[in-house]
Amino acid sequence: MKLKLSFLAMILALGGCQSLDDKAAKDTNQADTQQAQKTPETVAPATPAEPEPELPPTDVWQRIADQMTLEVPDNERIDRFRQWYINNPNHLNIVSRRAAPFMHLIVEEVERRELPIELALLPIVESSFDVFAYSHGAAAGIWQFTAPMGRHFGLTQNWWYDGRRDVYASTIAAMDMMEYLHGKLHGDWYYALAAYNTGEGRVFRAIRNNRDAGKSTDYFALSLPNETERYVPQLLALADVVKNADKYGIKLEPIANEPALELVDVGSQIDLSLAADLADMSVAELHKLNPGYNRWATAPEGPHTLLLPLDKVDGFQVALADTDNAKRVNWVRYTIKSGDSLSVIAQKYHTRVGIIQSVNKLEGNNIRAGQTLLIPVAAKDQEDYVFSAEQRLARQQSNKRADFKVEHVVKSGDSLWTIARANNVTVQQLAAWNGMAPSDTLRNGRKLVIWVNKIAQNQTKSSVMRQIHYTVRNGDSLARIGQRFNVTVADLIRWNKLEGQKYLQPGQRLTLYVDVTRVQV
Repeated sequence: MKLKLSFLAMILALGGCQSLDDKAAKDTNQADTQQAQKTPETVAPATPAEPEPELPPTDVWQRIADQMTLEVPDNERIDRFRQWYINNPNHLNIVSRRAAPFMHLIVEEVERRELPIELALLPIVESSFDVFAYSHGAAAGIWQFTAPMGRHFGLTQNWWYDGRRDVYASTIAAMDMMEYLHGKLHGDWYYALAAYNTGEGRVFRAIRNNRDAGKSTDYFALSLPNETERYVPQLLALADVVKNADKYGIKLEPIANEPALELVDVGSQIDLSLAADLADMSVAELHKLNPGYNRWATAPEGPHTLLLPLDKVDGFQVALADTDNAKRVNWVRYTIKSGDSLSVIAQKYHTRVGIIQSVNKLEGNNIRAGQTLLIPVAAKDQEDYVFSAEQRLARQQSNKRADFKVEHVVKSGDSLWTIARANNVTVQQLAAWNGMAPSDTLRNGRKLVIWVNKIAQNQTKSSVMRQIHYTVRNGDSLARIGQRFNVTVADLIRWNKLEGQKYLQPGQRLTLYVDVTRVQV
């Protein structure tokens, strides 16, 4: 007991002397310091070496992976998409090659705005980085803007140019839209991403419906369209695969973490073939970097910007400065002949009536023989502009889908539905064959292709099929017309929707798909 008390007294004594000890220690330190100052031989302690600055990643994929912040929850939908990416590594290789020129540009824009870096991966989910992508929902470009939404966020769309496919312009518009949606939807990035896919109205309604029903308003608990329910999980799964590529055995094709392109303002309309020559590139190479241009030149009213590889910019600008502005676009002086119309002339020169009217300051469609028109024309053959809208459509239409291809010229009253029904194909098929979306409207005179395995009962592999229009005459019957053109009555009824119609009327027009090698004269 005495030992315990003595120990306690010692502790109290030490506690009471603490301030004194501190003072003594301070005095000792001061004395040591003064002595050190008087002793020249004393060597100052070595300064710890500063850590080497961390070098930025050399690969854009790593730059993205290092900055990811969105939570990837444990979710069956995410698991399913993660496994798909793991099982299909070549898909990401294809995407990486497509994205290579543009990814650094996109990452820079996302970082500049301090947005989640995962947004840079959205073009993979939206379009697989296909710059010419056009979806069943009438959305275009790598960010898949619909026409109204594109216009709302400042993307010009006309015959010459579609800003939805302009990678630089559409990236800015996409980030504008994401910032807007994030602010509108309670600062929740899952909500914002869902709204990017399906519209803010649907997301607001889904949140309200769950709240009113006493259910969770978490994104994964919302009742949304199937595509939207898959959309956010697909992005999160992709982000997880990119971040943990080594873990999943994925080898991403590297993309250099440095600028690849520079935006150059040409200042006025220029033929893409001339621009390509000045940049020492092929027209196809230039057009793939600038897919917003629909035709053979930049738009007359702008924009006049081109994305060029960094190593081409200086040479291009020097060559452009030596080129007369008047020679940037070729012109034809056309003398109107008897029987000409603006539409015929426009078709001949691969342009539009409105362009001829605008260039020549014509107020209407009236023209007279002998009058001269100035018409802008491509410097090279149309086939040389392989990524123009015309050439892309031609390739789409000629891509064989079945045994026979039939052409249909759109007339008043036609719709994709009526044409598809008459030919026993789906609207979706008909739209895809012709580079359209099912919701697109048709204009009279447009040529559509229809791929079918069987049009008429007696059709063979050597058949040469053509669409013709026949005007019913006095005394005609379905049987007589069928016999003359070697088609069946059933086909005539199907093509012209004549079910339940007993008699033909003189002057009535019928559509027929005829093997011209077997028509009876």
